[in-house]
Amino acid sequence: MAYVIGVDCGTSGTKTVLFDESGKVIASAVVEYPMYQPKNGYAEQDPADWANAMLVTIKEVVAKSGVDKRDVKGIGISGQMHGLVMLDANDQVLRRSIIWCDQRTAAEVAEMNGKLGEKRLIEITANPALTGWTAAKILWVKNNEPEIYEKCRHILLPKDYLRFILTGEYATEVSDASGMQLLDVPGRCWSEEVCSALGIDISMLAKVYESCEVTGKLRAKVADEVGLCEGTIVVGGAGDNAAAAIGTGVCEDGKAFTTIGTSGVVFAHTSGISIDPKGRVHTCCAAVPGSWHVMGVTQGAGLSLKWFRDNFCLSEKEVAGQMGVDEYYLMDKEAEAVPIGSNRLLYLPYLMGERTPHLDPDARGVFFGLSAIHTKKDLLRAVMEGVSYSLRDCLEVFREMDINVSDMMACGGGGSSPLWRSMLADLYNCPVKTCSSKEGPALGAALLASVGAGLYSSVPEACHAVVRTDKVCEPTIGNVPIYQSYYSLYREIYPALKSSFSALAKL
Repeated sequence: MAYVIGVDCGTSGTKTVLFDESGKVIASAVVEYPMYQPKNGYAEQDPADWANAMLVTIKEVVAKSGVDKRDVKGIGISGQMHGLVMLDANDQVLRRSIIWCDQRTAAEVAEMNGKLGEKRLIEITANPALTGWTAAKILWVKNNEPEIYEKCRHILLPKDYLRFILTGEYATEVSDASGMQLLDVPGRCWSEEVCSALGIDISMLAKVYESCEVTGKLRAKVADEVGLCEGTIVVGGAGDNAAAAIGTGVCEDGKAFTTIGTSGVVFAHTSGISIDPKGRVHTCCAAVPGSWHVMGVTQGAGLSLKWFRDNFCLSEKEVAGQMGVDEYYLMDKEAEAVPIGSNRLLYLPYLMGERTPHLDPDARGVFFGLSAIHTKKDLLRAVMEGVSYSLRDCLEVFREMDINVSDMMACGGGGSSPLWRSMLADLYNCPVKTCSSKEGPALGAALLASVGAGLYSSVPEACHAVVRTDKVCEPTIGNVPIYQSYYSLYREIYPALKSSFSALAKL
């Protein structure tokens, strides 16, 4: 039996999973680490924490699995995207990594738009200039910490720093590199035009591979430390969402997934490059060679339900504790008792502004149609429906781009809710499925390693062999037009309030 390892470097911790070639979990381990916020809007982590967590968890899964190290054929790494790791000439980390959720770079975003133009930047990098992405962070260090920038010789992403620890290679791959805003996303290579315009030395950037290609081999010292063989291959891996796509089988046209976590993501595979000129959705290279993906983001998805739970569902928390069930289970049952449309009550889930499709940081949450007949249950269902309408907004942008979805997976905490899955199935008018494996990015990274090791001939073949469907929620035909009528009204509310949101922000 052959085995592969998937390492998932997240924001709260790193999880490593050892799988057999059929995708069965043999052993897993997690190590957590802190995030630092030296100022309001800043977010940093120490790359040494990631490296330690990876080495500790690889050693642990190998040891407790009892498998022969010669049977471990490869390692794949998934990771949080957009983080900046800077190394000096001696490969020492120059400063803590500025990570994906850091928002300090507004001036640098304006600088990028000024030097390249918004339209040209989208044409090359497939995305508008964004505060959380890597290029703006590089410029921030250049502008604010010039003594550190002068010492920089290598720029890596979080998971690619972990690759360097394992192999000594400066390498990245197309899916994660797409989130730097230095990659020519249609051409799948670094953009000399963007780097030149921003004054970033292209030689500092790592070699770009496809996600399933072998990027290096395990160094002897590291192999001895973790209990693996020297020379074990390490493949490109993928950014977290691209890896999750492979782990849920989203590797062909027509396939997509919806994640309802704190934020919500709708992610679709496409074999042809498609870029939204308005920048409402992200387009990145997919982990399948020669393919891309588009991704829409709802800022306040699961966050909306958590906000409602924490402020209005204290009795549900208490009862759930007595019953030994999750409070979200009881909330689901309460919302299920309310008819579609929440008795003519609509909710806009813009607690943290909105990304897709409005690109409006000033947007805020709204209950529309509130009257004396409404109860807590109505508000609860309206919150869940409002998040679902916002996710449907992402799908509508995809349709404008001629990307059609007929096969939808549901992931994340919200994806475990039968009611939420039924709402999505009716609003998308297609089946919504769950995956039998809950390992997502770690499984995706491991599948990429299995392709690099020759266990499968292609990424789709690996997905077809390993990824299994658990539950399927079909749309209820009679519900589809009812949801459509409420969704049509939902889409009218934001434009009517847009100027008022802006005015509110200025008060």
